[in-house]
Amino acid sequence: MARLALLAALLAATAVPVAAQTPDADVARIRASAGFKAAVAGLDAGHDAFVDEIIELTEIPAPPFKEEVRARAMAEKFRAAGLKDVTIDAEGNVLGLRPGTDAKAKLVAIAAHLDTVFPEGTPVKVKREGTRLAAPGVGDDTRGLAALLAFVRAMDAGKIATRAPILFVANVGEEGRGDLRGVRYLFTKGPMKDRIGAFFSVDGGGASHVTTGGVGSKRYRVTFKGPGGHSYGAFGIVNPMAAMAGAVSALYKVEVPAKPRTTFAASVVGGGTSVNAIPDQVYVDVDMRSESAESLATLEKRFLTIVNEAVDAENAARSTRVGKVSADPEVIGDRPAGATPADAALVRSTAAAIKAFGLTPAFGASSTDANLPMSLGIPAVTIGSGGTGGRGHSVDEWIDVAKPDSLQGLSVGLLALVAAAGVAK
Repeated sequence: MARLALLAALLAATAVPVAAQTPDADVARIRASAGFKAAVAGLDAGHDAFVDEIIELTEIPAPPFKEEVRARAMAEKFRAAGLKDVTIDAEGNVLGLRPGTDAKAKLVAIAAHLDTVFPEGTPVKVKREGTRLAAPGVGDDTRGLAALLAFVRAMDAGKIATRAPILFVANVGEEGRGDLRGVRYLFTKGPMKDRIGAFFSVDGGGASHVTTGGVGSKRYRVTFKGPGGHSYGAFGIVNPMAAMAGAVSALYKVEVPAKPRTTFAASVVGGGTSVNAIPDQVYVDVDMRSESAESLATLEKRFLTIVNEAVDAENAARSTRVGKVSADPEVIGDRPAGATPADAALVRSTAAAIKAFGLTPAFGASSTDANLPMSLGIPAVTIGSGGTGGRGHSVDEWIDVAKPDSLQGLSVGLLALVAAAGVAK
């Protein structure tokens, strides 16, 4: 009995209090540390430079699939900030490593995307009025790129050493037909593909919103073809436009679940040659989305069935004496759905970082670079970088870089990053 009592006393003396094991306590301890306070002071002192960097990077055009110039600029900035092994990979992503004390630990990756939605030739000069900056792509996602650099410099200012190495990524291909090609390469083909254990995407403003659900999407361009002919002389033959109209009409009769939220849209149409000609070719672009991979797959299967039924209906309705109508569905976008569970360590520590600055975490689902790792079972979230903004994806996109909100958002992101990577003992 005496031996058991002694063992119990030893265990009680060496046990870590339960409260100290919680993310909130761990994050609070990091925030109260001298190193983190110095890091936030670094963010504060460097805020004007942060704003200047947003402007500089925004004014380097990065249209879809043409991000090279901005990528080279980010690579130089990564090197100047002291990151190691800075490279531009085969897909165009810029990578830079901040080593940790545990070389065997999984990497914590944090990324912001280089590309914008705007085509080549779009004017990107920033208009500044006080703390308001307006230009295409200034918030989506140039502010995120500047935040990555601010985080590196702040950690250096605070002499913060993390246990896990941190991989900083300025990635290509997040927008539109880019189809997440940058992070897809990073996680499936790149040299770091098996080394990443957690992932942050920095995309958008605000400081309290956390994206933990990845809304998947499947996008098709369906080209309907037929023999074509004169609108008067060939009247009565099959018309691919009729088949397309039938398909779109039938799609809009499909009932989709409200939860998990599932949506669709026929968004772009084109084709034909003249007002007085039955077209030989027309197309429609269709976007389908869902928070659930299963619901998305069900909707996709139904849509493809609808296309075939519309073709069959048109070939039965009119003459096929000079040829039949056919349809060619082409996948033009495939973003996987996924989610990071609410009880995942990354979600809990990120929420704790938000609460540590007096804010209430708001969890939601969206379509971001985090979709890809989520779909692979890798913990991933998307966070903002502070401030406010609006008119995203428009030429008059804007952000407000007023220091209080901006600094708060950057501080939250930095705390979440440091907590995920762990402070070295």
